[in-house]
Amino acid sequence: MSDGVLTILDGSQLRSLDPTLPENGVALTGGEVLDLADSRASSALFGISLPETLKRSALRRIHVDDVVSFRSTQLGRDLVPHSLSDYISAMADQLKDDPLVIATLNGNILRLFLEDEDDFAMIAENLFTDLDAEDKGKISKGEIRNALVHMGVEMGVPPFSEFPQLNDILRKYGAEGDEELGQAQFAQLLQPILQELAEALTARPVVFIQNIKVINGSKLKKILADEEELNHIVEKMLEEKHTGKDGLGSVESMRGFLERNWKGLGLPPPGATDAVVLLYDAVFTDVKNEKSAVGVEKDELGKLLKEILYKFAEQLEANPVYHDHNH
Repeated sequence: MSDGVLTILDGSQLRSLDPTLPENGVALTGGEVLDLADSRASSALFGISLPETLKRSALRRIHVDDVVSFRSTQLGRDLVPHSLSDYISAMADQLKDDPLVIATLNGNILRLFLEDEDDFAMIAENLFTDLDAEDKGKISKGEIRNALVHMGVEMGVPPFSEFPQLNDILRKYGAEGDEELGQAQFAQLLQPILQELAEALTARPVVFIQNIKVINGSKLKKILADEEELNHIVEKMLEEKHTGKDGLGSVESMRGFLERNWKGLGLPPPGATDAVVLLYDAVFTDVKNEKSAVGVEKDELGKLLKEILYKFAEQLEANPVYHDHNH
């Protein structure tokens, strides 16, 4: 699933991987099986280096708790395909529950800006204004680095940490030091730097994991399938009522509870974006239209909670929400 330069790795890319082995007739160790699976998974996931958290979670899913021991275990040829397939499937399941977001930059976005003189002039002017914090009409050459950081992935510029070649490009054009530039000089220096960066990305596209969390309803579905967990949430609601926090007298007060406890429930952060505000409004408007605004009895609470969470899960599955992973 893709959105411009961003792609959601939700496990679907791994479902069709071939679990067959090289025909060399040699038995493999658990470590060799894992390395083979990691290599195939990485290739299917646009060549990214698989995060250790993903690999550890996948191993837990197939009940491999002692990784060191498993890696040294010699596996019979009849067990290897199952181990390989199970591990890849576990990674796919983990990504379905907790997708990764990657950015792929190949110079196309930068070329679009550079090909339109008006677009480039506006971008350069906005960057200069942002960097000229003291409103002097001058900034140092060294601020070109910050200009690239300001542009960021959305404008086709990779982080320096993911594309160190950026440092070489800046040095090549002397974009360092304290020499001051006016707006026109800044634009004149920025243009060839972006052109060379676009060419470098065309020759060697960069793919990297974004620090973005995807809320797609998967955690909500797990909660909805777990009666014990649902009961626990209801009890927590009742505890808040008894301790005097926004009593559960209406659907609105339930909304308050869910907005305070969004993270543990797999909901998006309330107010994070206009789209999220509209999502909360839409779900609770639906519920209000179906329920009276008067108090919710204890024995109705679980049923109403299910209804609300189901509506959220349905909406988030159709339209996942992205937010900063550190939120």
